[in-house]
Amino acid sequence: MPWIQINATVPEHLVEPLSDAFMDANAASVTFIDAEDQPIFEPEIGTTPVWSLTKVTALYDAEVDSAPVIEFVKEVLPEVSPFEFKTEALEDKDWVRAWMENFKPMQFGQNLWIVPSTMQAPKPEAINLILDPGLAFGTGTHPTTALCLTWLDVHAPHNQTVIDYGCGSGILALAAKKLGATEVWGTDIDPQAITASIDNAERNHAAMTFALVKDFHPPLADTLLANILAGPLKELAPEFSRLLKPQGTLILSGLLTTQAADLIEFYNSLNFEFVEQQNHEDWSLLCFNRI
Repeated sequence: MPWIQINATVPEHLVEPLSDAFMDANAASVTFIDAEDQPIFEPEIGTTPVWSLTKVTALYDAEVDSAPVIEFVKEVLPEVSPFEFKTEALEDKDWVRAWMENFKPMQFGQNLWIVPSTMQAPKPEAINLILDPGLAFGTGTHPTTALCLTWLDVHAPHNQTVIDYGCGSGILALAAKKLGATEVWGTDIDPQAITASIDNAERNHAAMTFALVKDFHPPLADTLLANILAGPLKELAPEFSRLLKPQGTLILSGLLTTQAADLIEFYNSLNFEFVEQQNHEDWSLLCFNRI
């Protein structure tokens, strides 16, 4: 199906009003991107990250006339300069499939491979995770996911109970199961993540349990992995302690290397013994034992 997109770059205080105006004008979707290469490393939980200058893009069916849409939005938001609005035609293609064409098999450690569901495994004898990320984050391409997968390959959780907290696509849970875990549980706050994780488990014929955080009641874990962000990792520390067996292993990632020292100090104060730190690009993985 062909589409057009209408976009305008606006300051932070106009981002939400402009998004609302586009939606009132029957946009199929509205997205935000940074207009000035200004990183936002860690938004507050439950908030939408926006930048000092944000490009707001609305998607419409190509049969929609953009002129009345722009006129409507200008009437609602006269603060937005009429010269800011731009209309572009989008090629008629399957964007999800196009993205998947660039998602190639990847190796982590010695034995573990992530293989797109549309491709053949380069090494059929290896431990292959057949993955379709669906609507949730997690393909192994992000440094923090790569750190966790490589750690799992080196420290295979044979005969362990493992929890993947913030499971995304279920990639870490699936890796743990394929690497010998007896029982694997995953949870997330996003229903789409649970759907993607269940789909990937079924695709790999792996018996695992996934549930939203509010419905999550796993047994105590030998190993708990949480690839989230530094802020939530602090907030969830009591929950991680509750879910881990004594002497259980806690793997934290999703944090910047500059945040590692603070998080190590914080967890050491909560009866977690720091074991090791691994870095990849600007990101870190921290390993603790629950005392």
